[in-house]
Amino acid sequence: MAPHSSPTSGLKADLRNSALARRDALDIELRREGSARIAEDIAAIPGLARAEIVGAFWPIRSEVDPRPLIRHLFDRGQRVALPKVTPSGLVFREWKAGEALVRGSFGLSEPRDDLPPLDPTALIVPLAAFDRRGHRIGYGRGYYDQAIARLSLNGPVLTIGVAFSVQEIDEVPAESHDQPVDHLVTEAGPVSLVRT
Repeated sequence: MAPHSSPTSGLKADLRNSALARRDALDIELRREGSARIAEDIAAIPGLARAEIVGAFWPIRSEVDPRPLIRHLFDRGQRVALPKVTPSGLVFREWKAGEALVRGSFGLSEPRDDLPPLDPTALIVPLAAFDRRGHRIGYGRGYYDQAIARLSLNGPVLTIGVAFSVQEIDEVPAESHDQPVDHLVTEAGPVSLVRT
């Protein structure tokens, strides 16, 4: 699947690269402690506790590590699905603690192909940059925007973006296909979103 090409693609790429450089520069211990705080704040979101299946992700590079959150979810009896990148977009498959993951596209750790696909009703969404309107810049291929749009056909999907505070920018140049998140959480706490 090709990245979306538009007049704002170059601007988004510059904003993405700058935000990721700031994230990469964070101290490893700060990222570890920050990920634990983010997990606690996300676990406290009331709507998340009602989701039977939560779509999460396995971290790469300097991303927020959602594994502390995944442990919270398991502790309270929720099921977790992880994404697999396919030619038609993200497919979520259930993952249980201790199960081996396989190496996928872009260096991702993904669930095995023989596991049945599931449609989560809540998604923990990784991102490169965000603004206070709940708009995000992903990694440039639109996978999460498409997944949110597809899953929303089944009913409401609770979306929670996770990032470090250094990834905030003044304004994401949002386009019609971009899907804003319902909540955004950083190591500094939940971000107060301004809806326009």
